[in-house]
Amino acid sequence: MKHKVSPEVAVQAIKMAKSTQKMGQTKEQTKLIAQGIEKGIAEYKKQQGRKLREIDKQRKQKIKQRDNASTETVKEASNNSIKPLPWVLLTLSWLGFFAYIIL
Repeated sequence: MKHKVSPEVAVQAIKMAKSTQKMGQTKEQTKLIAQGIEKGIAEYKKQQGRKLREIDKQRKQKIKQRDNASTETVKEASNNSIKPLPWVLLTLSWLGFFAYIIL
C-alpha cells in the first residue's frame, strides 16, 4: 500500500535535496535523495499523528474517569439525603394525626 505524498512535501523535499547536492551528483541521485526525504517526512507525520491520537485517548479517559467519579458522588449524596425523607414525613403525619385527635 503506497501512500501519496502531498505536492508541498514533494517540493520541500526537492529543495532540501538540491540544497545538499554535491558536485558531480547526477539528477537521478538527487531524485533518490528527494524521495528518501519525502519518505522521512511522511514517516514523521505518521508518528506525530499516532502520538496525537494517544494523547487524545488519554485525555478522553481522564475526562471519562472524572465524570464517572463525580456522577457516583452525586448519586451517593442524593441517595443518602432521600432515604430519611419518607420516614420523617410519615412521623410528622402521625404526630399531626394524634395531635388532631387529642385536641
